[in-house]
Amino acid sequence: MFGGLIAHLGTVVSRENDPRGGVRLRIEAAGAIAEGVAPKDSVAIGGVCLTVVARDASSFSFDVVPETLERSALGALEPGSPVNVELSLRLGDRLGGHLVYGHVDATTRIISKEPEGQGHRLILETPPGLGRFIIEKGYVALDGVSLTVAAVRGGRFEIALIPETSARTTFGTKGPGDAVNLEIDPVARYALGAAAAYARGGDPAGEEESTSYEN
Repeated sequence: MFGGLIAHLGTVVSRENDPRGGVRLRIEAAGAIAEGVAPKDSVAIGGVCLTVVARDASSFSFDVVPETLERSALGALEPGSPVNVELSLRLGDRLGGHLVYGHVDATTRIISKEPEGQGHRLILETPPGLGRFIIEKGYVALDGVSLTVAAVRGGRFEIALIPETSARTTFGTKGPGDAVNLEIDPVARYALGAAAAYARGGDPAGEEESTSYEN
């Protein structure tokens, strides 16, 4: 589990295709490694929870399976691509953002990025089927960054991006047309799921048809 507060920026060092499908990514992030990372640890790369399979003094490697490539924007990464890196939360850590699982629901694209005050206003597409989970003043995770929804209108939602977020994450360089990973607030997922089950007179843990957006 993660908090959506990005402490490290990494860089893709290599991308190796696996003949069985999927890829192996090697990410350089010496600052993250210095905090203590071992094989089998969970690390969020661009908001996607991945398992460390190897590491050295400055980089770690991950196997990315076809399902994850299809659900996320990791498939577009190439050597030199910057990525947001977050280590998993420890018990006792401050939760300054919101709970983020690293299970990407969909990708979306930045429609526009305009200066607003000291920061920027991002306008993004709302992916089909996820509009009911995205509400004004609610949370979303974009490329792993915990962000507050500033407005929702006409199949789009907006983010007021502060300078600190731009400086510490890939949103400093991302712009119109760029794809980002979207994870809805898990609290919204569970609340709406429970409410829907109650309205049907059913049991949220029963056999009623449900929709899963997790990887």
